[in-house]
Amino acid sequence: MDIRKVKKLIELLEASDVAEIEIKEGEEAVRISRTSSVAPPPAVYHAQPAAMPAPAAVAPAAPAEATPATPSRGNAVKSPMVGTFYRSPSPTSPPFVEVGSHVKVGDVVCIVEAMKMMNQIEADHAGVVEAILVEDGEPVEYDQQLITIV
Repeated sequence: MDIRKVKKLIELLEASDVAEIEIKEGEEAVRISRTSSVAPPPAVYHAQPAAMPAPAAVAPAAPAEATPATPSRGNAVKSPMVGTFYRSPSPTSPPFVEVGSHVKVGDVVCIVEAMKMMNQIEADHAGVVEAILVEDGEPVEYDQQLITIV
């Protein structure tokens, strides 16, 4: 295959949204691909924050997390995502639930904000709120216990 054709293919690839092209002429074949510059930054972004806090928080977090895990005699409402925990729909509104509140399956018990989206978290068990394990406005991790219902 002529080098001029290959250069022309590269120019066409750069001018379009196509990520990869493969051309075969007889027994000769050429594959030209460009790496997406979109994928690596999110991977680096997620890897760095997870790696940075973990070493600093390993020793102090272990005893602190053991304490909230203790009131596990009830059913824990867990965070379905990473985000920010809120007890009420707005700063001036009363909290969805308090310790001692009776809840039914499907009642909204809190909000987890993730990427500017307010996600209502519902009770998956009926009962009485025994403990609220996270402070209002505090960041939460995936599968972290938020509220205990007995």
